[in-house]
Amino acid sequence: MYNFYGAENLDISPITTELNWLRSPYDLYNALSDGLWRRETCAPRMQAEWSEDNKTLGQCSITAFLVQDLFGGEVYGIPREGGHFHCYNVVDGHRFDLTSEQFGDGVRFLIYDDQYPQRREDHFAGFEKKQRYELLRSLVYAYKKE
Repeated sequence: MYNFYGAENLDISPITTELNWLRSPYDLYNALSDGLWRRETCAPRMQAEWSEDNKTLGQCSITAFLVQDLFGGEVYGIPREGGHFHCYNVVDGHRFDLTSEQFGDGVRFLIYDDQYPQRREDHFAGFEKKQRYELLRSLVYAYKKE
C-alpha cells in the first residue's frame, strides 16, 4: 500500500524505455524509497531535519521534474511559506505527489489545484538544485532492481 497523495489508480506508463525496471510511478517510488532519496538530495535548508524515517523531506521539486522526464505531464506547485512551492505532478489526468508523506497528516491542508505551473528553468536557475536533480537522476538511472 502506498501513502503518497494520488497513489490510488496510477495507471501511467513511462515515456522512456531506458530503465527496464520502470513500469509505473510505483516502481519509481519504490526505487527512491530504497535509498535513492538521501540527505544529499534534500533541499539544503531541510537537510538537518532529513532522516530515513522522513525520506521525502525536501525532495519535491527534483522528484517532480524527474517524474516529468520519465512519465511526461506537467509539474505544478503549491505555495508555501517563504515564497517556496511544493511541487507535484499531473500526468494523463492523474494528479499525484510522490513526496507528500513529508507532511504527515498535514497533507490534508495542501491544495492540489493546478494553479501554479512550475518551470524547470526557474527551479534549476540555482546551481545547487540542479546538482541535486542530476544526482538523483544519476542514482535512478544506475539503480538495479533486485
